[in-house]
Amino acid sequence: MARVRLSAPARADLGTILATSFERWGAVGRSRYAALFAGAIRTVAAQPAGPTTRARDELLPGIRSFHVGHARGDYGVRAPVHVVYYRAVRSDLIEIVRVLHERMEPSRHLEAPPITPSKARRRR
Repeated sequence: MARVRLSAPARADLGTILATSFERWGAVGRSRYAALFAGAIRTVAAQPAGPTTRARDELLPGIRSFHVGHARGDYGVRAPVHVVYYRAVRSDLIEIVRVLHERMEPSRHLEAPPITPSKARRRR
């Protein structure tokens, strides 16, 4: 199973989603949705290119998506409405890039990952 890291936007997305869950459905609803996200992330880490994931190269090269409704297990969430967008950084590392509502247009919320200094070309 690959390790998983959350980008700063993904952490912010989850924080907002879970705060909204708490406001609407209380502590129990928030806990259920948090458990659902944990299950979704475990599923992605175990099978990054699994049958319930989608290649989303039209958004960015290497981006895949996973609807949290496909997470294995019964979390007590009737109709999950979020999609996890992620990429394989290495064979052993998955980065969760964003977590968006299924009705959001992902192309408006995804941006190319920053170029690290080791990958940047030097100008002459």
